[in-house]
Amino acid sequence: MKLYYSPGACSLSTHIVFKESGLTFEAIAAPTRTHKLADGTDYYSINPLGYVPYLVLDDGRTLHEVPAILQYLADQVPDKQLAPANGSWERYKLQEWLNTIGTELHKGFSPLFTPGMPTEAKEMAKTRLMSRLAWVDGELAGKTYLMGDTFTVADAYLFVVAGWGKHVGVDISGLSHLGAFMAHVAARPSVQDALRAEGLIK
Repeated sequence: MKLYYSPGACSLSTHIVFKESGLTFEAIAAPTRTHKLADGTDYYSINPLGYVPYLVLDDGRTLHEVPAILQYLADQVPDKQLAPANGSWERYKLQEWLNTIGTELHKGFSPLFTPGMPTEAKEMAKTRLMSRLAWVDGELAGKTYLMGDTFTVADAYLFVVAGWGKHVGVDISGLSHLGAFMAHVAARPSVQDALRAEGLIK
């Protein structure tokens, strides 16, 4: 399998899950600022949407949305318990988390990374984000991970998205449960490996 990623983008969550899964894959940097691969290939010629992550299976089939890719990878290694079993109530709760992270948090950060976005619009986005992050903080009370004591693909996604705050002035230092979660996830060997592979730490 081939994983197209951009360092530190949402694709980092899929990189982490690949490391957790033990599945064999090739990671290919596709920087979202240049849309050029290392060999000069125009990334749009591979993925017309131009964003990451983009997963290409050995048979040529593709997936291009974080929640779909994360669940696909988890289902390849059920023994790793990266996602609850299909059809279970817990699987629907996982999907609820993936959708919440994707629509309320991930997309909530988008205005803050958009060049030329008016300051007033950015402040409104920050206020909305903080209210959502505060809610997540409450949901993490008494838990190690979003689903309890077991690390799932949703945790990888939340870790990456919540980590963007330090780059755009969204301060989560007062959210103690979320802070503990971030530290706990950051300490996982898979996370360290993925961060190192993307050149985000040494």
